[in-house]
Amino acid sequence: MEGNRNKKRTQQQGDPTTANKKRKQSQSAASASGGGEGKKRSQSMPVAGAKAKERKELMEFRKNLPIYSAKEKIKEEIANNTSLIIIGETGSGKTTQIPQFVHEAIHAPKGGIAVTQPRRIAAISVAARVAQEMDVELGQLVGYHVRFDKKLSKNTKITFLTDGMLLREAMIDPLLSAYHTVLLDEAHERSLETDILFALLVDIQKKRAQKTEKNLPPIKLIIMSATLDAELFEKYFNAKVLYVKGRQFPVKIYYTPSPERNYVDAALITTLQIHLDEPPGDILVFLTGRYEIESLDKLLQSRSKILPPNSPKLITCPLFGALNSNVQQRVFDPTPPGTRKIVIATNIAETSITVPNIKYID
Repeated sequence: MEGNRNKKRTQQQGDPTTANKKRKQSQSAASASGGGEGKKRSQSMPVAGAKAKERKELMEFRKNLPIYSAKEKIKEEIANNTSLIIIGETGSGKTTQIPQFVHEAIHAPKGGIAVTQPRRIAAISVAARVAQEMDVELGQLVGYHVRFDKKLSKNTKITFLTDGMLLREAMIDPLLSAYHTVLLDEAHERSLETDILFALLVDIQKKRAQKTEKNLPPIKLIIMSATLDAELFEKYFNAKVLYVKGRQFPVKIYYTPSPERNYVDAALITTLQIHLDEPPGDILVFLTGRYEIESLDKLLQSRSKILPPNSPKLITCPLFGALNSNVQQRVFDPTPPGTRKIVIATNIAETSITVPNIKYID
């Protein structure tokens, strides 16, 4: 009887060896789990540090832009004027900064900001840059809308789009009720679409100022340009004009002794001379159209195979309007070490976009 009771007691208490084994297993599992969490934390810390460093560098870059020193003044004028003309020299930062100033200055309960660009590549690249500076995902607070491509959401407040897309929106929604502010960038380009938009926006301003249409608030109009007949536009829009200083870099200009009959061959020779003889820095080559660009691209790729072995690697990036957007964006990718990038472009590279690391222009 006593033996049976001891047996039952032992069964109730459990085998101490088994219990110890289970405790060890649970401890090792907890240790492994904690180790995994610690590993994740240690991996996330460098990522967070790199992101913080990137944010700091972006902020420093913004603060060094000439237009940033006038930020509070510009925000005040945006808030107090229905129409505003901003003349800023190339490199002042107006294209990326003014939309952000508007977003900070105007707290409208409804509507967003439309920012027009003359070309698709400018609309996409500037939207990506502004989203990066505002630390938001492209397509959320900041988005773009161009032909055959868009990244927008119900949360989008700043939309970059081509003149043609805004004109199309105005045909569907004559009062542009989706926006409380419209920015027309590179107004000096004066395409057919921009001239029509000028007339439409003056009419829309008058109608929305009357507050008889859908109870919409007045719409603000901001026109930005590097070179514009300010007096003419000031009278037409009854707008205040702001001038913002830009920044200039030292430039050396070299002229050919006589006109070149075959400018593609001349561009090839000059580009290779720069590549072989000059210090590091990317090259921007302007040509008239797609045919010339593709011809020079093939010639450079062919010549790159027979360059001296100690010369830097050469990569080419064509850039013209008919190219796929993803291919166009290659020009903004960082140039790998020991490599020189050659961007071969039409006048698409003249306005709104800034190709990084360009030291030579042919």
